[in-house]
Amino acid sequence: MDLNFPLNVEVHCSDGLCGRSTHIILNPATERVTHLVVAPQQSSGVERLVSIKLVANTAAEVILLNCTRTEFEKLEVFNQPDFVYTDIPQHATAPNLTLLWPYVVPAKRIVDDKIRRIPPGELAVRRGARVRATDGWIGRVDEFIVGPVSGNITHLVLRESNLWKEKEVTIPVLHIEHIEENVVYLNIDKKTIASMPSVPVKRRWK
Repeated sequence: MDLNFPLNVEVHCSDGLCGRSTHIILNPATERVTHLVVAPQQSSGVERLVSIKLVANTAAEVILLNCTRTEFEKLEVFNQPDFVYTDIPQHATAPNLTLLWPYVVPAKRIVDDKIRRIPPGELAVRRGARVRATDGWIGRVDEFIVGPVSGNITHLVLRESNLWKEKEVTIPVLHIEHIEENVVYLNIDKKTIASMPSVPVKRRWK
C-alpha cells in the first residue's frame, strides 16, 4: 500500500509529538523521496532532516515516526541561522537592524539568513509549491503519494482552485515532466486534468 506524505501536518515520534512536516526532499532525476523535513513545536527550535526509513506510517492529518523524541533531536539539521553582514545607506532604518557604529559610512546590518542543508543533487519541495500544466498554471501541491518500499513518488495530489471551489486531483507520476523546488511541471494540459476524478478539499491550509 502506498503512503501519503502530507505536508504541514503533525509528526509524532514513538513517545509523543515532535513537530510538523514542512518539506519533502527528493531526487529530481529519479523522483525518489529521501527525507522529510520536520519543524519542532518550539519556534526557537531547528528543523530536522528525517529519513523516510524512519517513517512508520502516515495518514491525512499525521505522520508517525519509529524513533523517540530524543533520537529526533539528534538528527541532521535542515535549517539553521547564519548571520550575514551587508551594507546599508547612512541613516537608514529597518526592522531587526543592527548598526555597528552610527557614524560609519557605509553602515552595516546583520541579517539572520537561514541555510538549508539539502543533500547534494536533491530538492526541497514544500506544500503549496505551484503546479504548471502544458498550457498554464493549474494549482498547488497538496501532498505526494510514495511507494513504501521503493520510496518513489507514484502520484501528486494537486489542489486545484478557482473562484467558486477547491478540489483535489490525484495525478499519476507519469504525467510529471520534471520538478523544481517551487514548481512541478506536468506534461498534460488543463483539459486533461479537469477530466480526472476529484474530491472536495477537506483539510484546511495551516
